Amino acid sequence: MRRNITAYLIILSGLSIFYFGSLYLVSRTSSNHTATSVSSSCYSVMHDSNDLDTHSLQDEAPNSIHEDDQQQSPDHTNNTPPSISSESTHHPPSSSSSKPPSQNESSTQHINTNTTLTSKRANAVIVILCRNNELNAMRRTLREFEDRFNRHFQYPYVFLNDENFTDVFQDAIKQMTTAKVEFGVVPESMWSVPSWVNTNKMNEQLADYQARGILYGGSLSYRHMCRFNSGFFYHHPLLASYDYYWRVEPGVHFYCDLDYDPFVFMQQNNKLYSFTVALEEIPATIPTLWEHTMRFAHAQGLNTTLLRMFANEQEGYNLCHFWSNFEIASLNLWRDERYQQYFEYLDSTGNFFYERWGDAIVHSLATGLFLEKAQVHFFKDIGYKHDNFAHCIDDGVLGKCMCPEDTPNFDYAWGSCLPTWDAFPENGVSWDFRPNGDQIIDKDRITHHPEFISSSL
Repeated sequence: MRRNITAYLIILSGLSIFYFGSLYLVSRTSSNHTATSVSSSCYSVMHDSNDLDTHSLQDEAPNSIHEDDQQQSPDHTNNTPPSISSESTHHPPSSSSSKPPSQNESSTQHINTNTTLTSKRANAVIVILCRNNELNAMRRTLREFEDRFNRHFQYPYVFLNDENFTDVFQDAIKQMTTAKVEFGVVPESMWSVPSWVNTNKMNEQLADYQARGILYGGSLSYRHMCRFNSGFFYHHPLLASYDYYWRVEPGVHFYCDLDYDPFVFMQQNNKLYSFTVALEEIPATIPTLWEHTMRFAHAQGLNTTLLRMFANEQEGYNLCHFWSNFEIASLNLWRDERYQQYFEYLDSTGNFFYERWGDAIVHSLATGLFLEKAQVHFFKDIGYKHDNFAHCIDDGVLGKCMCPEDTPNFDYAWGSCLPTWDAFPENGVSWDFRPNGDQIIDKDRITHHPEFISSSL
């Protein structure tokens, strides 16, 4: 009897071990499979392309530091940048068409962003205009920018100032990066009141703007900065050897990890300008800018397809512009003779000083004059904040972006121009100008504007 009971217990124990062991193996296999599925899904969140193949980055040992000539240059073989067309009659192809995206869709779907560390780097630079007293804000921004992007890609920095950077500033900046860093001074010729500006009139205008409480209305330094960024920074000797730039300012924030190279993306997809925030300008700062832009367009006989995003022939300028404190763009866009002529004409009016023209408006209207929509890119996957305006991304708990909870997304808030960008046709709207004052809309509708005829251009 006891032997039978013992045998029974032994058999029962063996069955129990087999049963619970099987459950363990099944649960472990299922868990591993689930983890693999979750891990592989996080790379498809940021872009709408169905064929996106993005690889995770591997940390590399930092390169040698800063300003010496022993820094290894990036490989630019067969990596020439696109240029804007020299033909003023160029239009986008009419064979392709697409509907404007909805509020939650990207207007740049199906674009290859597979530009990982294995890709060749672009001939590009990070450009920063700042002052010695902005060191703390600059270091905070640089920490975010390095952590989010540049510690992987090691693009060089050029810091510019209208006076010499102190040794303390330079040393403190060098502690934040292992990339090459150069410090330069803006020449007086690029940061001064030109001879044709009436300084008495300028001072009266500065006082008037300040009395009216217009932002930076009484600041001469702000006007120097806007004029420099509009027409001179791309001529600075420290930028002469580069093709692309990313503009960064002290105090801005970056909220998303980037595991691809935006410069290479721009180059591979023939993008010449990009933005993250688009908004309306303060009307009082630019009372005559649109009039002068129209005079220039007529005198040059320009044919445009993007300009109508910013205006129409009845109502004029809608105040929309790309906020230029964030720019990833081609330096050759501004070096182009047509843009230089546009800037020089605007500069000749003196209104960078009599009014308060900003470089963001000038750059935006220039994209409208000279580019197609397909050549401009909205970086929806770069979370960014300047002052109180932020482009925030909610890519879920497995995503790579994290905006502070108290930072609202400005994309579709009142005053944002992103809905205007989304709704504008991908192929653009033709709006052509003739020296006799004629404007031709959609190739078949003609309006006449003698007020924009200019004999001095």
